Amino acid sequence: MSSSELCALSAGDVLAAFAAKSLTPSEYLAACLEQITQFNPKINALAAMDVEGAVVSAEEATRRWQSDTPMGPLDGLPIGVKDLQDTKGLLTTHGSIRARGHVPNDDMPMVARLRAAGAIILAKTNVPEVGAGGNSCNPVWGATGNPFDANLIAGGSSGGSAAALAANLLPLCTGSDTGGSLRMPAALCGIVGYRPSVGVIAHPTRPLGWSGISVLGPMARTMDDLTLMLGVCQGHDWDDPLSVSSVPDRFEALPPVSLKDLRVGFSEDFGGAPVEPTIRQTFRARLDLLRPHVKECRLVDLNLGDMDRCFDVLRAESFGAAFGAGVQEDPDGFGPHINENVALGQTMSLADRGWAHNEQTRILRRFNALMREVDVIVLPTSPVSPFPWTQSHPSRIDGQDMDIYYRWLALCYRGSLSGGPAITLPCGRDAFGMPFGLQMLGAVRGDEQLLSAAKAIEGLFAAEAETARPLADMKTLALSKINLRSIVTHPPILAESGQSARASLQTAV
Repeated sequence: MSSSELCALSAGDVLAAFAAKSLTPSEYLAACLEQITQFNPKINALAAMDVEGAVVSAEEATRRWQSDTPMGPLDGLPIGVKDLQDTKGLLTTHGSIRARGHVPNDDMPMVARLRAAGAIILAKTNVPEVGAGGNSCNPVWGATGNPFDANLIAGGSSGGSAAALAANLLPLCTGSDTGGSLRMPAALCGIVGYRPSVGVIAHPTRPLGWSGISVLGPMARTMDDLTLMLGVCQGHDWDDPLSVSSVPDRFEALPPVSLKDLRVGFSEDFGGAPVEPTIRQTFRARLDLLRPHVKECRLVDLNLGDMDRCFDVLRAESFGAAFGAGVQEDPDGFGPHINENVALGQTMSLADRGWAHNEQTRILRRFNALMREVDVIVLPTSPVSPFPWTQSHPSRIDGQDMDIYYRWLALCYRGSLSGGPAITLPCGRDAFGMPFGLQMLGAVRGDEQLLSAAKAIEGLFAAEAETARPLADMKTLALSKINLRSIVTHPPILAESGQSARASLQTAV
């Protein structure tokens, strides 16, 4: 099997090959590194890398598999970690000039769980500056391009993770999601992205510990791989008061769901958010395929309240807590999006904050009432097809001007307000030949039920060539001449401490 064929295998198949001794972690890592060498320069999905450490870890995992003593369910599997998430000894820049030499002393808990399960932390994945926006472009590492067309965005803020998966650079990657940061890039790159219910994966670095607007989540190419990773990542941390204890095998034995028993609600625009007509048409075509196979498929009213203003206040509150002091101290150390969010928050009062939390509660209760009538709600993930990465965001959608840079993410961030789970599934291509993602919302704390329904719908779409997960044309990508680090203005700083950091920068720059 060639390197490219090995890299296209699912994580589950790779681990099965390790167990069968038909493939070793060292051989698989070598294949991934060959794929990365060929394609990462084209899409710039991966930032810092620890190749030397990964080689040693793969050798150790190879010995464990050969003696039938794997250390955990992901032993020997190289993965990518979003560059907002701390990795011990490996550069973590947040795409920010203020952190371009930052090498953490510890893993964040989710990363520590993955490492304890045997995963090899090979690379950091690219992000927008401090995760702000839907375009993974920053002054430290440059822009990430979409593997289906490297001139177009991969989405954000987990764009590097989505692009790395779509280009088969890595089998699993981490993500995070406030207003669609995980779901949007997954949809635009044709992979699976999951925003779990608040508390499923501990997020102790959240600046406002009692606010569940931001969550961590897994990204993969298939539902089976996603639930495998989710089972490892789940769990409680004392520094996240919203997190819940892990449940052994919680995501391995999902309740079976038959499509013929599934009650599906749908909305084209989540209560009136602007959506391009071509996206509506593609969404309707997916509904036409789904409708005959389910018990019910009916329109639901997702006009749950003043969702945009509510999100604006909650987001500004979070950005103010995280970056307000830094912006005041060094405004030139941040880009315009961060300064804009902090400035927006400074125009808001305690009364605005109280209103937003009250409105979020009302939105939750209206959403709960809807979810008593249906099992899942489906809608588009993105209102537009991917656009050039040189463009920060769409300024206009279906004739409506975007008043702030993240307004185009409304199909996602409105769903964040409930605190419930949401997933995006790849299901063919849009009218422009780019990946189309179907978003699914589940009841609050109904993660197992949503994942089961998504697994069943994944199987339905996979059976048809038109709606199966699209695959990037890697031959065309290989011929691309684009240089996606051409906009780097503040390259990463070579750290003085940590062999991993030195190796990573020598490899990545």
